[in-house]
Amino acid sequence: MSTSYFVMPEDFHDRLLRAAYETRGYSANEAQAAARLCGMASRHGVRTHNGIKALHLDDHFGSKGGGCVPSARIEKLPTRYKAVEKWNGNKKLGMAVAFEAMETCMKLADEYGIGAVSVDHAFHYLWGGGYVIDAADKGYIAYTCCTAALAEVAPFQGKYPTLGTNPHSWGFPTRAALGYSLCIDWATSTVAMGRVQQFSREGRQLQSGWAVDAEGRDTTDPSKVYALVPFGQHKGYGMSLINELMAAYGGGSLPTLRCRPAAGAQAEKHTPSFFFQCIRPDALAGDFAMGRSQAENVKAVLQDIVGHGNEKCMFPGQMEAEAAALSNKHGGLLFTAAEIDAFKAVAAEARQPFDSNSFKKIEV
Repeated sequence: MSTSYFVMPEDFHDRLLRAAYETRGYSANEAQAAARLCGMASRHGVRTHNGIKALHLDDHFGSKGGGCVPSARIEKLPTRYKAVEKWNGNKKLGMAVAFEAMETCMKLADEYGIGAVSVDHAFHYLWGGGYVIDAADKGYIAYTCCTAALAEVAPFQGKYPTLGTNPHSWGFPTRAALGYSLCIDWATSTVAMGRVQQFSREGRQLQSGWAVDAEGRDTTDPSKVYALVPFGQHKGYGMSLINELMAAYGGGSLPTLRCRPAAGAQAEKHTPSFFFQCIRPDALAGDFAMGRSQAENVKAVLQDIVGHGNEKCMFPGQMEAEAAALSNKHGGLLFTAAEIDAFKAVAAEARQPFDSNSFKKIEV
């Protein structure tokens, strides 16, 4: 069954997003970082973390409510460890902080083989996969995790949401082996809240086992979702705890208060935390079998995994790479009619012209 899409030129998308953020008081550099990340998400088919989601977050938790401060400055804190930096984000726009942090990790890795940046007192950075793909495309093994804006996930065998969706994102420089960078990117909930919102916009039902209602019962109605559940039961719960602990070691505060300033004492923090890491592959190079180089060894391992009758298996990141190829083929970013309607509202707020009839329509 085919799906209809509007093809929005990427430069139009970026101008619209920049205007929307600048209208809300963000600097040109912050607006550009937001447009860049949102464009990357849309180009790779990540519908749950596009510009609509970004502005939705800003509406509810960001510049309008004090959770994000336009033009805030990053404070780089002292540390005795040369390969690690510790930042106070001061509620600066998450996308701007994240791009700078990953760039810093790459520079540290160039000098020390590995580099890490921990960011406290931050604001949501949207799609972690974008940052690790960008770094992997430049030749690094990259990782990021964060604590989500809200506690929306009940712990394993619990019913009250005390965890964020807490995503993990890994990127590997596998273009030579696969034609694209392998990206392992997932929320630790069974589904992202952005997917619930997408299904609600499109009038679709959730799958059983994704979420529970206020009584702790399984629900497939996106309008009745009270809490998400961890993927893989105790396994997803454990992965989510990693994010909360990484944040806790770096200064992060209580997850049930994040982005809810009225919910607790003002002395508590109410902001997410980030962690970024880059590794130069040559820093890991060892003794490879059969005289293979590191690049040949990586390719051989990947071929072995999808060999032996597993040729139909997909690698993580393959779907995103195929979506990017489709965007390139049609010369723009692909959006559904519901998403186009949401962008019309964005354009109206930003006082930008918007004529959906000017966009090419395709069936995929």
